[in-house]
Amino acid sequence: MTEARPVNFGAGPSALPESVLEEACKGLFNFKGTGIGIAEISHRSKEFTSLVADLDNNIRTQLGVPPTHKIIFTQGGGTGQFSAVVLNLLARHRLLHPDLSDEQRVLDYVITGSWSKKAMEEAKRLGGGSVHIAVDARAKSKDSKSYDNIPAHEDFDFSADPALIYYCENETVDGVQFSNDVQSPASFPFHLLPAGGLWPLVADYSSSFMSRKIPRIADHAVIFAGAQKNIGPAGLTILIVRQDCIVDVDAAAKLGAVPVPITMSYKTNADAGSLYNTPSTLSIYIAGLVLERSKKLGGVEYFESVNGRKAQKVYTALQEGEEKGVYRSKVKEGSGSWMNVVFDVLGDNAESKFLAGAEALGMKALKGHRSVGGIRISLYNAITEEQTDRIVAYLKDFPTQIS
Repeated sequence: MTEARPVNFGAGPSALPESVLEEACKGLFNFKGTGIGIAEISHRSKEFTSLVADLDNNIRTQLGVPPTHKIIFTQGGGTGQFSAVVLNLLARHRLLHPDLSDEQRVLDYVITGSWSKKAMEEAKRLGGGSVHIAVDARAKSKDSKSYDNIPAHEDFDFSADPALIYYCENETVDGVQFSNDVQSPASFPFHLLPAGGLWPLVADYSSSFMSRKIPRIADHAVIFAGAQKNIGPAGLTILIVRQDCIVDVDAAAKLGAVPVPITMSYKTNADAGSLYNTPSTLSIYIAGLVLERSKKLGGVEYFESVNGRKAQKVYTALQEGEEKGVYRSKVKEGSGSWMNVVFDVLGDNAESKFLAGAEALGMKALKGHRSVGGIRISLYNAITEEQTDRIVAYLKDFPTQIS
């Protein structure tokens, strides 16, 4: 790029690597030497089906996805999966337990922020089962209503044989994230899952997918992620689905399960190699470029190391500002997200001054989500360590500007 671009700290659609954007521009005109642009080419062409296979392989290799799981590319974002996971896993549960009533089919939800709450509300709206709150972080918050923590393991209460167990690994609006260390008090309590082995564990990894390894990936029934954080543009949703959860939803409907729309059926999409209908071709192409770049850099191991350093620098600067009475974190210590750092700037008109000063220095999209306000610094994979150092320097300098 000949002209310096501002640093995009937005939460999504978020920053993409400049080298990827430059290559994508070429592909819009001429994809793989075909003379046809990626947004124009048939999704049934050998060039595009090869691209889908390469993207599948890059995710499988870099994350260590086991052969027990299928990778599916679909549309609808995380919000679409709020519905799809309920319908597909209720169908699975119906096939396993055909004689149970809807009230006896339990769906466990771990509520740690706005997105898991929305997912739970969608499950209630769809019906077909009884929703059980396994834990609600608000009960352990400072004001009994905020999502500022990951609850301790002893606070979780799972059902004996649920149709699904749902959690969101990183809540972008609220800035809380499960620890990657399974021994941490802020990790997901795998050891408390019901006995039986093949757990119906569902995880929303939208805002941290491919930023670090997924703990106990083989123990998950479904992992899904919208691409617009670390992977590519909006429009692509990536699923990792255990094969026993790819069921004949029509057979389940004959037993009384809610019919599953054809494009939401995991079996339909898996059987068609993610090409049952026209996919988001441009999003898949750019995601492929991003993950090829990731592979060359060292994969998720590389990004886990870099992202850990980035987050540590920002949290250290934030803590220094808190000690000066300028900033106030929205999240309890130990529950903070690597990807999304959220805080308030204290003082009359101080937040507006902070945002204006950052904008003048070429740092944009720092305003917090409308539901919680404040500041949100998103540190997705495309944000470099040098760009992180720029916001860290500003965090340290800003208190001197208003003192």
